[in-house]
Amino acid sequence: MDNNQVNSYISFKLGNETFAANVKNVVNILEIPPITAVPKSDSYLKGVCNLRGSILPVIDSRKKFNMSVTKFTSETVILVLNILLEDEIVQAGILVDSVNEVFEFSKDKIQNIPELGMKYNTAYMDGIIDHAGTFYMLLNLNRAFGTTELIDLKEE
Repeated sequence: MDNNQVNSYISFKLGNETFAANVKNVVNILEIPPITAVPKSDSYLKGVCNLRGSILPVIDSRKKFNMSVTKFTSETVILVLNILLEDEIVQAGILVDSVNEVFEFSKDKIQNIPELGMKYNTAYMDGIIDHAGTFYMLLNLNRAFGTTELIDLKEE
Protein backbone atom coordinates (compact mmCIF):
# COMPACT_ATOMS: atom_id res chain seq x y z
CA MET A 1 0.00 0.00 0.00
CA ASP A 2 1.21 3.50 -0.82
CA ASN A 3 2.34 5.31 2.35
CA ASN A 4 1.82 8.66 0.61
CA GLN A 5 -1.85 7.80 0.11
CA VAL A 6 -4.16 10.59 1.25
CA ASN A 7 -7.25 9.61 3.21
CA SER A 8 -10.14 11.67 4.52
CA TYR A 9 -10.72 11.75 8.28
CA ILE A 10 -13.56 13.00 10.42
CA SER A 11 -12.63 14.59 13.73
CA PHE A 12 -14.80 14.56 16.82
CA LYS A 13 -14.64 15.26 20.53
CA LEU A 14 -15.28 13.16 23.58
CA GLY A 15 -14.86 15.37 26.63
CA ASN A 16 -11.60 17.27 26.25
CA GLU A 17 -10.12 14.65 23.91
CA THR A 18 -10.03 14.93 20.14
CA PHE A 19 -10.23 11.87 17.92
CA ALA A 20 -10.16 11.26 14.19
CA ALA A 21 -11.33 8.30 12.15
CA ASN A 22 -11.23 7.38 8.49
CA VAL A 23 -14.46 8.56 6.87
CA LYS A 24 -14.72 5.34 4.85
CA ASN A 25 -16.56 3.80 7.85
CA VAL A 26 -18.92 6.76 8.40
CA VAL A 27 -22.31 6.48 6.70
CA ASN A 28 -24.20 9.35 8.30
CA ILE A 29 -24.34 11.83 11.17
CA LEU A 30 -27.63 11.88 13.10
CA GLU A 31 -29.18 14.16 15.67
CA ILE A 32 -30.10 12.14 18.75
CA PRO A 33 -33.34 10.18 18.16
CA PRO A 34 -35.25 8.33 20.90
CA ILE A 35 -33.02 5.47 22.11
CA THR A 36 -34.51 2.31 23.62
CA ALA A 37 -32.42 0.54 26.27
CA VAL A 38 -31.54 -3.12 25.72
CA PRO A 39 -31.91 -5.17 28.94
CA LYS A 40 -28.89 -7.17 30.14
CA SER A 41 -26.51 -5.53 27.66
CA ASP A 42 -23.07 -4.14 28.45
CA SER A 43 -23.14 -0.70 30.04
CA TYR A 44 -21.64 0.99 26.99
CA LEU A 45 -24.44 -0.23 24.72
CA LYS A 46 -26.76 2.75 25.14
CA GLY A 47 -29.57 0.96 23.32
CA VAL A 48 -31.12 0.87 19.88
CA CYS A 49 -32.88 3.41 17.70
CA ASN A 50 -34.88 3.37 14.49
CA LEU A 51 -32.87 4.29 11.41
CA ARG A 52 -35.19 4.42 8.40
CA GLY A 53 -37.00 1.27 9.53
CA SER A 54 -33.89 -0.65 10.62
CA ILE A 55 -32.66 -1.22 14.16
CA LEU A 56 -29.42 0.64 14.85
CA PRO A 57 -27.39 -0.35 17.95
CA VAL A 58 -26.05 2.80 19.67
CA ILE A 59 -22.78 2.65 21.61
CA ASP A 60 -21.90 5.26 24.22
CA SER A 61 -18.31 6.08 23.24
CA ARG A 62 -17.62 7.71 26.59
CA LYS A 63 -18.49 4.52 28.46
CA LYS A 64 -16.61 2.39 25.94
CA PHE A 65 -13.47 4.41 26.68
CA ASN A 66 -14.06 4.58 30.47
CA MET A 67 -14.74 8.32 30.42
CA SER A 68 -17.24 10.12 32.62
CA VAL A 69 -20.75 10.23 31.18
CA THR A 70 -22.28 13.63 30.50
CA LYS A 71 -25.68 14.86 29.45
CA PHE A 72 -26.43 15.25 25.76
CA THR A 73 -26.02 18.76 24.36
CA SER A 74 -27.21 20.32 21.12
CA GLU A 75 -23.87 19.23 19.60
CA THR A 76 -24.11 15.56 20.66
CA VAL A 77 -24.61 13.37 17.60
CA ILE A 78 -24.55 9.76 16.52
CA LEU A 79 -21.99 8.74 13.92
CA VAL A 80 -23.58 5.92 11.92
CA LEU A 81 -20.81 3.49 10.99
CA ASN A 82 -20.32 0.50 8.78
CA ILE A 83 -18.35 -1.88 11.01
CA LEU A 84 -16.60 -5.04 9.81
CA LEU A 85 -17.82 -7.79 12.12
CA GLU A 86 -16.86 -11.41 11.44
CA ASP A 87 -16.42 -10.79 7.69
CA GLU A 88 -19.76 -9.00 7.47
CA ILE A 89 -20.56 -5.29 7.42
CA VAL A 90 -23.05 -4.22 10.10
CA GLN A 91 -24.26 -0.74 10.99
CA ALA A 92 -23.85 0.72 14.46
CA GLY A 93 -24.07 4.20 15.88
CA ILE A 94 -21.60 5.79 18.27
CA LEU A 95 -22.40 8.76 20.47
CA VAL A 96 -19.88 11.60 20.25
CA ASP A 97 -19.95 15.00 21.97
CA SER A 98 -19.45 16.92 18.73
CA VAL A 99 -18.11 16.59 15.20
CA ASN A 100 -15.45 19.11 14.27
CA GLU A 101 -14.37 18.77 10.64
CA VAL A 102 -13.43 16.48 7.80
CA PHE A 103 -9.85 16.81 6.58
CA GLU A 104 -7.39 15.00 4.35
CA PHE A 105 -4.14 13.60 5.66
CA SER A 106 -1.29 11.67 4.12
CA LYS A 107 -0.87 8.18 5.58
CA ASP A 108 2.91 8.65 5.90
CA LYS A 109 2.32 11.51 8.37
CA ILE A 110 0.57 9.25 10.92
CA GLN A 111 2.77 9.00 14.01
CA ASN A 112 3.19 6.00 16.28
CA ILE A 113 1.41 5.94 19.62
CA PRO A 114 3.67 6.56 22.62
CA GLU A 115 3.76 3.55 24.95
CA LEU A 116 3.61 5.58 28.15
CA GLY A 117 0.86 7.82 29.39
CA MET A 118 -1.98 6.59 27.20
CA LYS A 119 -5.24 6.31 29.12
CA TYR A 120 -7.05 4.61 26.24
CA ASN A 121 -6.70 1.11 24.89
CA THR A 122 -4.05 1.55 22.21
CA ALA A 123 -5.34 -1.60 20.45
CA TYR A 124 -8.16 0.67 19.22
CA MET A 125 -5.73 3.23 17.77
CA ASP A 126 -3.89 3.38 14.46
CA GLY A 127 -1.66 6.25 15.54
CA ILE A 128 -1.68 9.97 16.20
CA ILE A 129 -2.25 12.73 13.67
CA ASP A 130 -0.92 16.28 14.07
CA HIS A 131 -3.30 18.33 11.92
CA ALA A 132 -3.31 22.15 11.98
CA GLY A 133 -1.61 22.20 15.39
CA THR A 134 -4.03 19.75 17.05
CA PHE A 135 -3.17 16.16 17.95
CA TYR A 136 -5.89 13.64 17.10
CA MET A 137 -5.91 10.06 18.31
CA LEU A 138 -6.63 8.06 15.17
CA LEU A 139 -9.30 5.48 16.02
CA ASN A 140 -9.65 2.21 14.16
CA LEU A 141 -13.44 2.05 14.19
CA ASN A 142 -13.61 -1.66 13.35
CA ARG A 143 -11.40 -2.62 16.29
CA ALA A 144 -12.94 -0.14 18.72
CA PHE A 145 -16.60 -0.85 18.00
CA GLY A 146 -16.74 -4.28 16.30
CA THR A 147 -17.79 -5.93 19.54
CA THR A 148 -19.47 -9.12 20.63
CA GLU A 149 -22.48 -7.06 21.75
CA LEU A 150 -23.13 -6.20 18.11
CA ILE A 151 -22.93 -9.90 17.21
CA ASP A 152 -25.51 -10.67 19.90
CA LEU A 153 -27.86 -7.93 18.64
CA LYS A 154 -27.40 -9.00 15.03
CA GLU A 155 -28.45 -12.57 15.89
CA GLU A 156 -31.62 -11.58 17.78
